[in-house]
Amino acid sequence: MGSKLLAVVRKTNNIRLKNKMIISIVIVVFIPVLLVGIILTASYRQNVLDQATQQTMNNVDKIKKHVTDNLRMPIEISNKMQVDDRLSKLVNSRYETKFDMVTAYWDFRYFRDSVQLYKEIHNIRFYTDLPMKMSNWDFLSADESVKNSDWYQEALDRSSSSISWHYITDETKENRPYLSLIRRIDFPLHRSYGVLVINMDQNELNGILSEEPFDTMIFDAKGLIVAAKQPQWVGQNIDSMNFAKDLSDKPAGAYEFNYEGKPSKIVVEEVVPPYSRNGLKVVSVFTIDSIVNDANRVSRLGFTIIAASLTIAFVLIYFTSSFLSRRLLLLNKVLNKVSMGNLHVKSDVDGNDEIGALSKQFNHMLASIRSLMEEVRESHIQKNLLELRQRDIKLKMMASQINPHFLFNALESIRMKAFVKGDTEISNVVHLLGKLMRRSIEIGDRKITLKEELDIVRCYLELQKFRFDDERLTYKLHLDHLAKRVEIPPLIIQPLVENAVIHGLEEVEERGNVIIDTRVELDRVVITVEDNGCGIPENKLREIEHSFQDMEDAEEHRIGLRNVHQRLILTYGEGFGLKLECPPGSGTRITFSIPLGGNLHV
Repeated sequence: MGSKLLAVVRKTNNIRLKNKMIISIVIVVFIPVLLVGIILTASYRQNVLDQATQQTMNNVDKIKKHVTDNLRMPIEISNKMQVDDRLSKLVNSRYETKFDMVTAYWDFRYFRDSVQLYKEIHNIRFYTDLPMKMSNWDFLSADESVKNSDWYQEALDRSSSSISWHYITDETKENRPYLSLIRRIDFPLHRSYGVLVINMDQNELNGILSEEPFDTMIFDAKGLIVAAKQPQWVGQNIDSMNFAKDLSDKPAGAYEFNYEGKPSKIVVEEVVPPYSRNGLKVVSVFTIDSIVNDANRVSRLGFTIIAASLTIAFVLIYFTSSFLSRRLLLLNKVLNKVSMGNLHVKSDVDGNDEIGALSKQFNHMLASIRSLMEEVRESHIQKNLLELRQRDIKLKMMASQINPHFLFNALESIRMKAFVKGDTEISNVVHLLGKLMRRSIEIGDRKITLKEELDIVRCYLELQKFRFDDERLTYKLHLDHLAKRVEIPPLIIQPLVENAVIHGLEEVEERGNVIIDTRVELDRVVITVEDNGCGIPENKLREIEHSFQDMEDAEEHRIGLRNVHQRLILTYGEGFGLKLECPPGSGTRITFSIPLGGNLHV
C-alpha cells in the first residue's frame, strides 16, 4: 500500500505546476459542485413526483367519496323496497282485469319519482318470476335471456341483504349498458321474490372524472370500465388495454409501469359500498415525464448555470495558473543557465510572494557564488605565482613550505561569513572546497587509507552536485568495512570519478548517477566506478585502452585514465591496471583491484 502511494506521489511530482493547479481545482470544486447539483436535482425531481403521487391519491380519494355518495341513494332505495308493502302487494296480487293491473301499476310511482328526483339514477326496473298478464317498463317478467344471465343468477343465489354492482345492458333503454345495482327482493308472506335493478346515470359518473388532471377511470369487478375521463374508454374491458393489464388484481396503492411507452405511475383505490358483496375500483394514471417536466426544466437551467460558472472559473484558473507557472518557468530558465556554468545571469522575476522571494534569494546566492569564485580565482592566481617562483620544488612540498593554512583560514572566513549571512548552502560548499584543497595539499607522497580517499571523492561529488542539482547528479558510495584501513596511493579513485562526471554524464540532463563500490574478494579489494551516462563507443574504447601504453597521448580524459592505470601498474604490477566496460545503453564501468594488505608488488 505504501509503495503504491509512493509511486502515485512520484507520478504527481512529474506533472507541471499549472496542470496540478487545474487538476486540484477540478477535484476540489468541480466534482463536489456537480455531485451536489445531481443530488439536489434528483431530490427535487423525486419530491415533485412524490407530491404529484400524493395529490393524485387525494384526488382519487375525493372521487371515491363522490362515487360513494352517488351509490348511496340507489342503496337506500333498494333498502326501502325490501320492506315496502306496496311493492309486495303490487307484485303478488292477482288482478281480475287488465284495467285493474294498469291502474295498480300507474298508482305505484315510486320508481318514476326516484328517477326524476335523483339525478344520479337513470332508470329502475323490477324483474319477477311470477307470470304477468302484461308488463310495463318498470315491472318485467324475466325471460329466458335474463334468467340465464350471470348477474340474475348471482342475485338469486344471494340473500336479499347482498347487493352486487354490474355493468349490464338495459332492454328498456335500447340495450345501452349502465352501471347497475342488482339486489334480490324477497316477499316472505307470499313466498316469492324479484330482482331489483337500478341504473346509474352515465353522465353523472363521467362528470365526476371530467375535471381530473390525469387519465382516470372506474371499472367493476369484471374489469369493465363504467366511467372514464375519456368517454371512448367506457364499456371496454380493462384487460384489453395494454397499459392497464392486471389492474383488476391490484390492491389499493400506487404503482409504476409503462403507459403508452412512457414511465408512468398509477394510483388504485377500491370503492366498496355498504351491503355490497363486490365493488368498484378507481384508477388514475399519469406519466412521470408530465410531472417532472418542470423539474427537468429547472434542472437543465441549473446545470446550465453551473456549467457556465464552472467554465468561467476554469478560464480564470487557467490564466491564474499560467501566470504563476510563467514566473516559475522564467526562474527555471535562469537556473538552467546557471547549471550550464553561466554565473552572470540574473532573475528578473519580481514580487513579494514566495516566488518573488525565491528569485531574490537566488540572485543573492549567485552574487555570493560570484564573489566566492572571484576570491577562489585570486587565491588560485596567488598559488600559480607561488609555483612559478618555486617550480624546482614539488607541488605538495611547496604548499607545505609557504604554510597553506592562510588559504584554509581565508576559505574558513568566507564560509563563516556566508554562514552568518544565512547562506548555509554556500557555507557548506566552501567548507567542502576547503576540505578538498586541504586534503590535496597535505597528501604529499604518503599513502592514504581507502576511507580517506573516498572522503576526498565525497567532497568532490558534493561540489559537483552544487554545480548542477540533485535531479541531474546523484551518487552512491559503498565502503566495505574490512577495507577501511587498506592503504592506497593518493588520488587514484578521484580522477576516475571526475572522468565519470565530466565525460560520462555530460549529455545527461537529469538523474545522472555515479556509483563507487569497494568490496573485499579473497585477498583483494575490488574497486568499481560506474555511471549511467552515454557510454563509450566500441572504437573509442579500444583507443583509450591502447593509450594506456602511449605516453604521448594528449587527450584530456585519456591522460587522467592513463596516469591512474600506469600508477597502479607501477605500484602493484601488471595484473592491477584499469578495466573498462561499456554495456550497451548502461553507461561506463571502470574496475581495478589492489592487494588486501596494500603491499607493493614491484
